[in-house]
Amino acid sequence: MHRSSVAVPFALALVVALAGCSGGGVQGKPGASGVRDPYFPKMGNLGYDVTHYGLTLSYDPKARHLVGTAEITARATQDLTAFNLDLKGLDVDGVTVEGKVARWNRAGQELTVRPHDDLDKGETFRATVRYSGDPETITDADGSQEGWLRTADGSLALGEPTGSMAWFPGNHHPSDKASYDIRITVPEVLQAVSNGELKSKTTKNGRTTFAWHTAEPMASYLATVAIGPFRITRSTTKDGLPVYVAVDPTQVEPSEKVLARIPEIMEWAEYNFGPYPFSSTGAIVDRPEDADYALETQTRPVFPGAPGTELLVHELAHQWYGDSVSPKSWRDMWLNEGFATYAAWLWQEDHGGDTADEIFHALYKGDYYDNPEESDEVWAFPPAKPSGPANISDSPVYDRGAMVLHKIRQTVGDDTFYDIIQGWAATHRHGNANTEDFTAYVEEKAPDKDFSEIWKDWLYGEGKPDHA
Repeated sequence: MHRSSVAVPFALALVVALAGCSGGGVQGKPGASGVRDPYFPKMGNLGYDVTHYGLTLSYDPKARHLVGTAEITARATQDLTAFNLDLKGLDVDGVTVEGKVARWNRAGQELTVRPHDDLDKGETFRATVRYSGDPETITDADGSQEGWLRTADGSLALGEPTGSMAWFPGNHHPSDKASYDIRITVPEVLQAVSNGELKSKTTKNGRTTFAWHTAEPMASYLATVAIGPFRITRSTTKDGLPVYVAVDPTQVEPSEKVLARIPEIMEWAEYNFGPYPFSSTGAIVDRPEDADYALETQTRPVFPGAPGTELLVHELAHQWYGDSVSPKSWRDMWLNEGFATYAAWLWQEDHGGDTADEIFHALYKGDYYDNPEESDEVWAFPPAKPSGPANISDSPVYDRGAMVLHKIRQTVGDDTFYDIIQGWAATHRHGNANTEDFTAYVEEKAPDKDFSEIWKDWLYGEGKPDHA
């Protein structure tokens, strides 16, 4: 563990801090470590709300060395004597709060910061953390890898559900969203791609700095950095929305036709889901060996190799459902994946493929998948109650989550159904919501309908419902 020259053991610092409070001033306490998420209880922190991350990064792919400065602007939600940030690995080289040197301590993924001056509830403050090292690749409970993934010629940062803490300190839970400015310096032969809009690109002494800006609130697991020799394409939709696409040279030809459909997909999605919630769109296509899954990173989904059309639809639909309307906890993942899965069903229905009803009944009958085990997995647990952290991306969250939406559509009819899914995206735009919020919203929009069986059997019920 590395401490700056002014760091002291945190337990001692806390004793001193509490003693100093006895005579008056802020009667605060440390913010809690972890927001007590049902599946990832250590993730996130209480006591403050982040409004902005300013990340300045420099990466050397050959040395695998990252140097970073994180300027975190936040508002105290209680009187604070200390607060925690999530940071896994990396060396902390120094911490300041409001420009004054702060004491800090490391314990696992927790970076505990003791400001020089206690913070009042409601106070806006800036914490700056300087750090460096070889960022970690994290293996999830389900065996997938996230965090900082090394590639043959650069790196790829993916954050769902916990990987973002491998490359910057923060409040890493989807319930705390913020705007971002990410500056990345890399060798000039490489590109550095992130979320939002590219504001500047400058080259000096053989290295290029890319400055990316994301104005709309973003959950930290949706932040990404992709470093490599990408081929960049810039265009706009017919409505003027910027489209920024970065593709690995080996994937340019295989992905050309499908990526050219982004404007068409966006027009279709806006018609079905309502106005697009962000100020740009696009995609990042890396090589298949660099990651084994696609991810809906905000404004610019990441794909391991050229995606199929339905996968592209799925990840772009997430921009409404998951990115703009984000889950309050990881238990609510079906609100991300069920919606995006159903979006792909609707695309097929509208473009000469199977209808959503045909897909629904094929899943129910068990003949949608060729493998019987895949068919059985749909009923492994209720979509609103994943069995554990290793299961939040399992089939019931996707397929059975989409089946819940189809049951709602069957109950209310198309007109009300589209009112519901568009209204849901608009009501919680750039915010967070959970399953209880959704069921209450549906019942409010269709007060003459009875949804009790859908909630009991399809959303929360164990096993396969008795009838479709």
